[in-house]
Amino acid sequence: MAGPLEGIKILEWAMYHNGPAAGYMLGDLGAEVIKIEQPVTGDYCRGVQSMFDSGMGIPGGGNAQFETANRNKKGIILDLHQESGRQVLYKLVETADVFYTNFRKSVAQKLKVDYASLKQHNPKLIYADNSAYGNNGQWSGKRGFDPVAQALSGAMWMFGDRDDTEPSMAVGGIFDQTGATLLAYGIMAALLARERTGVAQEIECSLLGGGIHMQAINVNAHLWRGRGMARHSRKRARSTMSNYYKCADDKWMLLTEPQSERFWHDFCTALNMPEVETHPKYATPDARKENYAEMNSIVENVFATKTRQEWLDILGQYQFAHAPIFDYDEMSEDPQVLGNEYLVEMDHPTMGKVKTLGFPVKFSETPARIQSPAPEFGQHTEDVLLEAGYSWEDIAVLRERGALG
Repeated sequence: MAGPLEGIKILEWAMYHNGPAAGYMLGDLGAEVIKIEQPVTGDYCRGVQSMFDSGMGIPGGGNAQFETANRNKKGIILDLHQESGRQVLYKLVETADVFYTNFRKSVAQKLKVDYASLKQHNPKLIYADNSAYGNNGQWSGKRGFDPVAQALSGAMWMFGDRDDTEPSMAVGGIFDQTGATLLAYGIMAALLARERTGVAQEIECSLLGGGIHMQAINVNAHLWRGRGMARHSRKRARSTMSNYYKCADDKWMLLTEPQSERFWHDFCTALNMPEVETHPKYATPDARKENYAEMNSIVENVFATKTRQEWLDILGQYQFAHAPIFDYDEMSEDPQVLGNEYLVEMDHPTMGKVKTLGFPVKFSETPARIQSPAPEFGQHTEDVLLEAGYSWEDIAVLRERGALG
């Protein structure tokens, strides 16, 4: 069955991750996404060999970052620095629903592919811009990537242990992915608004805005109370049932139960601590908070007596919230993950049958699905232009002029 965005045509002019990743999500939902790349270089992400000091290369060439952000797309080459290339874009815009970019606004204006220029060719076009810092203020127009959102949003001060005074950086483009998710969210909302009102519009989001949005509870706590939450500290956690502990096999277990009083008896029973349950120093929530260091030490020593699997077998008999702390190998084999299709199998042209990200939202009648791997450079240029009404002779002329690389 067709996805919920079947029939929606989207033009992407974007690079790296915080823009392009929105396209794979929209493509999962059935949209036709056409990726526009510059001749010769294409999306610079094609050449990425490392990210956060880790190699990105995959079997058969290419890299994991580009493949992640660009599945479900048709890829074309179009030189927007040339008038003939822009004219092709304008023709594609005539039948498109959405155009989105993460290039700086000054670049889009210079090349005449900004909202004011494109809406002349299609008043119903939704134009989406995903910048680094937002389009207002002293930082607007500056280059930026995932770590800038971590830095400016305050997030780097929230990562890491409380007793470490250095800021800490999350790896793997988490803020890029958040920015792309918000871009897809905004595009879908604008499509719905256009359907209801007939009015198209320009939408904007940014890495910085997404970084702040991710921290909604803590940011509001700071704004309303004058202080946010402190960094987590395993040694100084005031609630023993909201902490993580090393097991006998050096693997870790997480407890995260906000209703500690409700489950205090079960917790002490599971850990075989009858003397702790009724001891005056630990019997009440206030007493446990006051004596948190001793309480944490007791529980830490108990967890060190059994393997993680042994603890999973024991804790599985109770309702208080807990989970094993997985590495990626363990996560990717977990029946809960696979059973909900958070990871799925796909046939890749160079890697063969591999696991990859599924779509995290389930639709009972219009399911999301992976339609194709990331396109080769310019793979669908002729197909897209022929569908747009160009003849083979037209395409040959465009190639002679350099519009198609």
